[in-house]
Amino acid sequence: MDIQFLVICGAIFIIAGVVKGISGMGLPTVSMALLGLIMPPAEAAMLMLLPSLLTNLAQCSGQYWRSLCLRLWPMWTGLILLAIFSPLADIGGSDKHVRLLLGMVLVAYGLWGIVKPVLPEFGRYVHLAGFFAGVLSGILTAATGVFVIPLVPYLQSLKLAKDELIQALGLSFMLATIALSIRLGSVESAGLKPDLVAQLIALVSACVGLWFGSAVRSHMRPTQFQRALYIILLFLGIVMVVRSL
Repeated sequence: MDIQFLVICGAIFIIAGVVKGISGMGLPTVSMALLGLIMPPAEAAMLMLLPSLLTNLAQCSGQYWRSLCLRLWPMWTGLILLAIFSPLADIGGSDKHVRLLLGMVLVAYGLWGIVKPVLPEFGRYVHLAGFFAGVLSGILTAATGVFVIPLVPYLQSLKLAKDELIQALGLSFMLATIALSIRLGSVESAGLKPDLVAQLIALVSACVGLWFGSAVRSHMRPTQFQRALYIILLFLGIVMVVRSL
């Protein structure tokens, strides 16, 4: 990979790291949205895996892991199984079709974040709803490398405490990243090899961005920042869809 691409890659992961540092999520979504415009989605996902995994490790720690395991195991089961074994679209398939689906996911996520619809209470069906949310998230993870829909809306519908939600997101994203890495193993064995220099730059850049985002988080209004982020993701999704048609 040439110097120009490595510089662009570093800039993208700094941006993605800043987003995660401020909002607690968004590194895979932002990095896939931007990288997907300049390289095949399967290669973009390989670059995203290590930064996503390592930046989520700290977010997994907390006092709620036992209660979260009891509440979220159906969602995690569906997520892991379908991310690894989904018989449907694969991120290693046609770049045009993957970009189209990725763009549609970004549009859906951007619209959801802007509109912020109120999801119903699932009551005694919460585990069943969680399983189906995990299944759909797993299918989209396998197909696009992005695992926010409907995982994030489902978790937010549970009305968890702030720290509990952050830990739930960290655990869920870590499991999704591990499952995606297993899925991508078949792509790599088919001849697609990750670039180690680009991976190192992506990891360092993401950590720098994460540190900076965490440092400025207290000086920003999270609501306004997240709304701007959703608008940007919506725009990137529309661009990706149009370019894929």
